[in-house]
Amino acid sequence: MKIAQVPPLYEAVPPRFYGGTERVVAHLTDALVDLGHEVTLFASSDAKTKAELVAVRDQAIRLDPAPLKSDLAAHMSMLAEVKRQAHRFDVIHFHTDMVQFPMFEEMAAKTLTTLHGRLDLKDLPGVYRRWTQYPLISISDDQRRPLPFANWAGTVLHGMAAEVYDFNAKPDGYLAFLGRISPEKGPDRAIAIAKRLGKKLKIAAKIDAADRAYFHAEIEHLLDDPLIEFVGEIGDHQKSEFLGKADALLFPIAWPEPFGLVMIEAMACGTPVIAYDCGSVPEVIENGRTGFIVTDEDGAVEAVRRVGEIDRFGVRQRFEERFSAIAMANRYLDIYAHLEKATAPKRLTLAQSA
Repeated sequence: MKIAQVPPLYEAVPPRFYGGTERVVAHLTDALVDLGHEVTLFASSDAKTKAELVAVRDQAIRLDPAPLKSDLAAHMSMLAEVKRQAHRFDVIHFHTDMVQFPMFEEMAAKTLTTLHGRLDLKDLPGVYRRWTQYPLISISDDQRRPLPFANWAGTVLHGMAAEVYDFNAKPDGYLAFLGRISPEKGPDRAIAIAKRLGKKLKIAAKIDAADRAYFHAEIEHLLDDPLIEFVGEIGDHQKSEFLGKADALLFPIAWPEPFGLVMIEAMACGTPVIAYDCGSVPEVIENGRTGFIVTDEDGAVEAVRRVGEIDRFGVRQRFEERFSAIAMANRYLDIYAHLEKATAPKRLTLAQSA
């Protein structure tokens, strides 16, 4: 099968540091190549991929030092190039939300669009009612709640390349928080949990410009405690050690997380996840098997005390069974093969692996 992958241009593919969508696209693209398909990746020239690369920008937007740049212009140029080459592909797989809809109406039946973000935003319902011909993929069933009427062709949970993450059977006795410093991610909750337990917490997190005020007002003063270590933003090459040596990953979210990639990254290292019961969490974490699902701080504290009950090798095994890049690619291939059934607005759900 000849497949085009079209990610956003904000981060490199895969990202050098923080970044979810582009990381998933990188692992999906390489897995499809490993499975014998002809894959073309449209991305910035700093991408690293097993596929044919069509470079549509000199570098990813976020780390581009240019003081003035237009992300809309970059994406419009990329989509124009995808459209120019569209005849080459059996499937064009978009990861760019809805920006491509007006440009690809005449070929919607050969496209698939994975929605990676939250969908409870004003103006979105009108878009998905207007362009019903585009088959859509959710990354969790919970993500669909705001748009139950949309043309869902399936749910495909994310996967990561297993070889990128090292299994660690013997943790070093600390808790980990990995992701982004923002209210919805709950870093304040993670700190409160660690302090109640008298347990070290290492925080590896990105601080977006939009969240700097929150960091300075709500989080920075909480770091003045010997139990709390702020590591900063880390890349893939550091994650195996950071996550693998933790007793558990704390994922105390305060919003309907569409997926939560860090949960499966921790699982890949054999590290159990203690997560608040929001969004996709019950679809990713198997309570008592790969972690604990809790509803409040008291529950999280008790879960940390019980984390030794979880078999770390079993956590890694469940990652390989449910969340490897190959498992994800095979789920997508099944949908690619039946796109003609998904061009009319109707709800189809791909069964998740048990």
